Amino acid sequence: MSGIYIHIPFCKQACFYCDFHFSTSLKKKDELIISLINEIKLRKNELNSDVVETIYFGGGTPSMLNQLEIDTIIDAVYENHKVASNPEITLEANPDDLTKIKLKELAKSRINRLSIGIQSFFEEDLKLMNRAHNAKEAINCLTEATHYFKNISVDLIYGIPGSSNRQWKKNINTVLSSGITHISSYALTVEPKTALESLIKKGIIEDVSDSQAQEQFYILIEELSKHNFVHYELSNFAKEGAFSKNNSSYWQGKSYLGIGPSAHSFDGKQRSWNVKNNAKYISAIQQNKLPIERELLSITDQYNEYIMTGLRTIWGVSLDKVTREFGKEYCTYLLLQSEKYRAKELLYIEDEKLKATQKGKFLSDGISADLFKLDAS
Repeated sequence: MSGIYIHIPFCKQACFYCDFHFSTSLKKKDELIISLINEIKLRKNELNSDVVETIYFGGGTPSMLNQLEIDTIIDAVYENHKVASNPEITLEANPDDLTKIKLKELAKSRINRLSIGIQSFFEEDLKLMNRAHNAKEAINCLTEATHYFKNISVDLIYGIPGSSNRQWKKNINTVLSSGITHISSYALTVEPKTALESLIKKGIIEDVSDSQAQEQFYILIEELSKHNFVHYELSNFAKEGAFSKNNSSYWQGKSYLGIGPSAHSFDGKQRSWNVKNNAKYISAIQQNKLPIERELLSITDQYNEYIMTGLRTIWGVSLDKVTREFGKEYCTYLLLQSEKYRAKELLYIEDEKLKATQKGKFLSDGISADLFKLDAS
């Protein structure tokens, strides 16, 4: 099974923390949609006839597209790839787009899952991050969306400067009260060359606090566990049966094809990425050329990739798989390198799988990096 990711690089305005590729100008939207469709055709053989189980519209802000534009892109996937009988088709959406009219329109498309970027229900948080929606729209869109879609995920951000633990709990409980069964939650991160970094350096916005983020991360785990949510990946929580197939396949190392400017692809042995420029992307596709760079992964790269993804999940890192696919020396190295983290009760071994403890989950990315192996070359 494989997945297809489609990058829609348009936004109404720039969130201060965002370092994803997007444009606030829609002048080239029609050309870009045509180019997305043509790239799907040009890359029809890259999945080696694998069945496509998930189609994911990310961005940017995919909810800026209308029903016809969405359906035309999905039709191109069906025409050029083998698609499962009941695929998970997700659209990332912003609350300000999800009016009743828009939701009715989306419900008529093949989209069967929404991922709503709410981030916070507090006006001061939304203004600090320069989100396009307000607190009222955040509340209203949940009420409306649940009338049209059963499969909904909500994004929340923790560690926002000035946001108290009381407010954070209210954010969590507001989502829970709506009956939503999937939550993706991330710490506010200061990425290089973003507006947030500049505003912090100028003293306009308070710097983020790692200790605050860690405290709110544990609050998140505690609150969601009370409501029988499974913490199946570092940033993802869901009720049983509501895990995102797209998220799960990514963290379990399945193949995916990335369509659109800046989109990444992975087939287990090779990574590739498209040019991060709308005009250059469109120009290349119009000439039937792929504006893409590829990197062949060494055995060590593949091992490191597996450690990074596996340790973030409830499935952990299989010692048997490490031995089978990378060699006994890699498993020996992993056990030796992880010993100090097991001693600190940040990692543990269960059923021949290396996993992060509750205490170790927040630190799992840093721990993974220390478990990486360097190529002998």
